[in-house]
Amino acid sequence: MGATGSWRPLVPVFIACAAIGLQSGAAMPLVPLALERQGADKLTIGIIAAAWAIGMLTTGPYIPRLAARFGAVPLILAALVAGSLCTVGYTLVTNPAAWFALTFVHGAVGGVPWVVSEIWMNLVVEEKRRGRAMAIYAAMFAGGMALGPFVLQVVGVYGPRPFLTCAGLALLVALPLLPYRYRAPAIRHHADGGYGAVFLAAPLAMLAAFAGGLGEQVAFSFLPVYAVSAGVVPETGALWLSAFVVGNVALQWPIGWLADHFDRRGVLAGLAIVSAALVVGLTFVPAQSLSIVGVIMLWGGISFAIYPVGLALLGQRFNGGDIARANTAFSLVYVVGGLVGRPLTGAAMDAVGEPGLGWTLGFFYAVATVGALLAMRRSG
Repeated sequence: MGATGSWRPLVPVFIACAAIGLQSGAAMPLVPLALERQGADKLTIGIIAAAWAIGMLTTGPYIPRLAARFGAVPLILAALVAGSLCTVGYTLVTNPAAWFALTFVHGAVGGVPWVVSEIWMNLVVEEKRRGRAMAIYAAMFAGGMALGPFVLQVVGVYGPRPFLTCAGLALLVALPLLPYRYRAPAIRHHADGGYGAVFLAAPLAMLAAFAGGLGEQVAFSFLPVYAVSAGVVPETGALWLSAFVVGNVALQWPIGWLADHFDRRGVLAGLAIVSAALVVGLTFVPAQSLSIVGVIMLWGGISFAIYPVGLALLGQRFNGGDIARANTAFSLVYVVGGLVGRPLTGAAMDAVGEPGLGWTLGFFYAVATVGALLAMRRSG
C-alpha cells in the first residue's frame, strides 16, 4: 500500500474528530461557568461534571457489541442526535440535580463517537505509522477544541444561545461520516473476552489513559473556573482552553514521530514528568500575565500527548477482534480518570484555592511517570 493509500481509510475519522473537538471545545466550559455564576461551590461543579463519566461507564462496555450489530456509522449518528437533544435540555431546566441527570445521559451516548472512532483507527492503521496516526487524531481533535472557545466569543457563555449552538455543532460530526456508512471497517465483538485481561496485558497503557483522562478532563472543567477565581473575565478564561489545546496541534506530530522511533514507555515517562512540572509551575505564574498563556500551551501540548502515546502502546499489543475490547477498556479508564479527578480537584480548590488544581494534577502525572519507568525497568 502506498503512502497516500495507507492514510486514506483514516481521513473520515480525522475530519469527524475535528468536528467533535469543535463542539466539545465550545460545550465543555458552559456548565461549569453557569454553575459558577449561580454560586455553586467547586465540589458541586466537579460532581456534576463527573456525571458525564458515570454515564459513559454505564454504557461504555456495550459499545463494541452495539457497533458490531448496527455498524460504526449508524451507531455514531444515533448517538450524535441523542447528544444534541441533551444539550438542548440544558436550556429548559436550571436545577443542579436536573443538570446532573442531563449530563449523565449525555455521557451515556457521548462516548459512542469517540470509542468507535478509535476502534476504527486502530483496526486500519499500520503498526509503523501508529504513533503518528494517533498524533494526527489528537491534533485534529485539539484543533477543533481550540476553535470551540472562539465560538463562545460570538454567542456568549451564558443563556440558551451557546447551548443551542453546541447542539447544532454536534450534528456537523455526521457530515464526513455519511459517505462511509457502508465502507467503514467491520467491528467484531468477542463475547467471551473480559476487560480484566486487557488491564493485565497492558497496564501501562491503562495508566496512561487514567492520567491523560484525569488531566484533560480536569483542565476543561476547571481552567475557566480557575481563571474566574483568579480575577480573569469568563470569556478570557474560556480562551485559556484554546491555549491548552493550541500547543497540542504543534507538538503532536513530533511526539508521534518519537513514539514511532523510540521506546514508547520512555516517551510516556518524559511526557508525564514534564506535565507535572508545568502544572505545578502554573501555581506560581500570575493569572493576569501573558506568560501564563505560554505555560498553559506547553502543558496542554505535552500532557495531551499522554493519551495518543498510550493508545499507540495499546494498539501494538492487541489486534483483530481484541482491539475493540481493548479500545473500549482504554476509553473507560480515561473516563474513570475524570470521574476521580474532577471531584478531587474541586475539593482541593475549595480547601486551598487555585493551587489545588496544580498540586492534584501534579501528583497523578508523577504516578504515571513512575509507572512508565518501572515498566521499562521490568523489561530491561
